[in-house]
Amino acid sequence: MATLLAIKFGRNFFDSTKVRPGKRAQINRNSGAIMLTAYDLMTIDPITVKPDTPLLEVVALMNKMGNRQLLVVADDGELVGIVTDRDVRLAVNSPLVTDEPLDRIQVLEQHTAAECMTSDPKTISSDTPIHKVAQLLSAYKYGALPVVDDGQLVGIVTVTDLLNQMALLPEPD
Repeated sequence: MATLLAIKFGRNFFDSTKVRPGKRAQINRNSGAIMLTAYDLMTIDPITVKPDTPLLEVVALMNKMGNRQLLVVADDGELVGIVTDRDVRLAVNSPLVTDEPLDRIQVLEQHTAAECMTSDPKTISSDTPIHKVAQLLSAYKYGALPVVDDGQLVGIVTVTDLLNQMALLPEPD
């Protein structure tokens, strides 16, 4: 039955038996379908760094945690940027850096997250429907979107989070 409803109502339909307690799935007023939101996918309390964190620490933390991006927050918890593995690669591959490994390490030691992060990143709220999350990730070619409610960082949704949720969809008959 869930498969038929998913086909009829589209990708945002989820069987209510698969919605975990505590999630904030929304009900579509027209179809009655359950639609998940960013809250249902997001990692709560994501790993963050401060703007003055050396890039060497950023890279070490990314490697240790298996993340491709880290959120940069001010002392008051306000999101000020996002630093991605691509940002770090661009910083290290700057024309000012030679091919010497020592030179690359010095760049990582001497520069901070603030110097290579994307400032004022695109964000979503926790009640953003997952189809909108997918559209934004695709349109901007982002790997993740920070989740901000009332000016405070509350989570992050990654492409992997979205794909993991899509993998839970029932297979067509």
